[in-house]
Formats: sequence, structure tokens, C-alpha cells
Amino acid sequence: MLAIFETILPVFLLVVLGALLKRWRQIDRDMWNGLEQLGFFVLFPALLFITLAKAEFSGIDAGAIALGSIGSVTLIALLLILSWPLFRAAQVSGASYTTVFQTSTRWNAFIALAIGEKLYGAESLALVALVATLIIIPLNFYNIAILVWFGGGTRSLKTFAQKILTNPMIIGSVLGVLVNLSGVHIYAPLMQTVEFVADTSLSLGLIMVGAGLKLADALKPRPLALLPVGLKLVFMPLVMTGAAYALGLRGEQLLTIAMGASVPTAMNGYVLAKQMGGDAPLYAAVATLQTIASFFTIPMVLTATAYLAGG
Repeated sequence: MLAIFETILPVFLLVVLGALLKRWRQIDRDMWNGLEQLGFFVLFPALLFITLAKAEFSGIDAGAIALGSIGSVTLIALLLILSWPLFRAAQVSGASYTTVFQTSTRWNAFIALAIGEKLYGAESLALVALVATLIIIPLNFYNIAILVWFGGGTRSLKTFAQKILTNPMIIGSVLGVLVNLSGVHIYAPLMQTVEFVADTSLSLGLIMVGAGLKLADALKPRPLALLPVGLKLVFMPLVMTGAAYALGLRGEQLLTIAMGASVPTAMNGYVLAKQMGGDAPLYAAVATLQTIASFFTIPMVLTATAYLAGG
């Protein structure tokens, strides 16, 4: 419990810091738009590239983990897509629906990496990195597709393909996987430069989430904001843990899968919502609610999974 609390607390404090900085009059308010664009086009793609390019996967049953992780997120995405008529009947806007979709499917790999290392050590780190590698590209594809279709822009096939193929996050992910699999040696000073850029992305992203946060929405959330809290922190762990168990994973590997599935949503989805017509204020409120709730839900998920892990 303490390790989980100590890992999530700095994340939440950075979000709070962003909220305070946005309201500090000494900082030019026009600066925030530039920071969002810098994160979207440069910082986050660099982080995805360096994470995937340097990940170590030896000694892990990649086949079962690939089938379980990709299958689980695809199933959840499909269920949400099929549920769109219900959202429309409830008069939920397309922009808000994209945020529900994003915050129900995205997961914060950095929180998962930190918790995994503290709880289960190096093998857990490699497993979380592998899961991140496997689902980053399909998750970005699904979420960008939903944002293109429901975000208010042109819906032509050409526009969709262009936004998918030119999205900086997908480009960064694909390049990282290619470098990892091919074993291509990149000039060390160049890689270190990319690492320096990537190192700034997480903290800046958390601050930008806080900057877009409406505290009233988080303290008195819209009923819609509560739905992705349950979907992400309860339903996703249930689906991914069940799939991993059915595929024969046990022990610390099963616990790591459960822990990774139960972390709150990825903060960089907020920037994507801002850039592509999603409901960014709703995203900020949901991310805050999920982060707070995860203090309690992650230990509960791990306790329940421990009964399965030994079998």
C-alpha cells in the first residue's frame, strides 16, 4: 500500500502544481498553447520512441502476453464503439464520447513501471515495457480513429488515413519498435539527446493536465465523468487479468498484468483531446478522479489477483 501511494502521490502533486501555475498571474497565459503543441509534436513522440527502442523483453512469454493484452484492449474498444448509440440517446456529445473512450482505454505506463519495479523488481519492469510496446500502437490507432470520427473534423477516408499516418505519437511508437527489433545502432550522442527530450515529457505533461483542470468538475463531477473511472479502474483489470489467467500466466507475471491494467489513464491523452477536438476539460476531471480513486482500487485489484496468482 505504501509503495503504491508513494508512486502515485508525486503524479497527483504535479497535476496540482499545474493547476496552481495556470492561475499564477506572473506566467503569461498564452504560453500554455505553445507548451501543448511542443508536447504533442516533439516531447511525447520522443518519449514513446526511446521507451520502445530500449525495452528489454528476454525471458517473457511474449505470445501469451501479446494475445491477452492486445485482445483485451481491442475487446474494450469494440464494446465502447458498439455502445455509441446509448451515448447518443443520452445526448452525450461526440467530443465527450471521445474522452470517455480515451480515459477508459488508455493507461499510464509510467505509473505502472514505477509500481512494478517497487513491488516485483526487474522482471516486472520488462513485462510492463512489453505490454506498453504491444498496446501503444493499437491504442493510439483506436483513439485517434475515434477522435477523427467524432471530434468534429472532416470524416473522409483520406483525412482519416492522413491523420493516422502523420500522427507524431504513432510515428514515434513505430520507429521505436523498428529500432528495437532490427537492432540498428543509433549514434550514442543522438540517442542521449532524444533521451534528454523525452525526460521532460512526463512531468510537463502532468503539469499541462493540471493547467487544464477545472477543480469544480473534479470536486463535483458530471455523472459522465464517473463512467470511465469504473471502466478503467475496475472493468479493464477484470478483462486483462482474466485473459492473462486463461492464457496460463501466474505468479508475479499475473500480478504485474493486473497492476498495469488498474493504473489511471495516460496523461498525454489530454493533449490529444486538445489538439483533435475532444472534451479536454472532461479529460482533466476524469484523469484527476482516476488518480485519486486508484489509491484505493490498485491495492484491491492486487489483493484479489493474489488469490489467482498462486494457482
